[in-house]
Amino acid sequence: MAADLSVSRSAVKRTIKDLEKAELIRKEAHFRENGSSTSNRYYML
Repeated sequence: MAADLSVSRSAVKRTIKDLEKAELIRKEAHFRENGSSTSNRYYML
């Protein structure tokens, strides 16, 4: 996403956290069967 937008990864992370804090998106963590983490899913609220 950062590369597509020509911004830093930290800028993307910060913006996602800001959107979560403002309750505009919700993050849902996903895990493999062995318990290790995989990608997150984001939902617009």
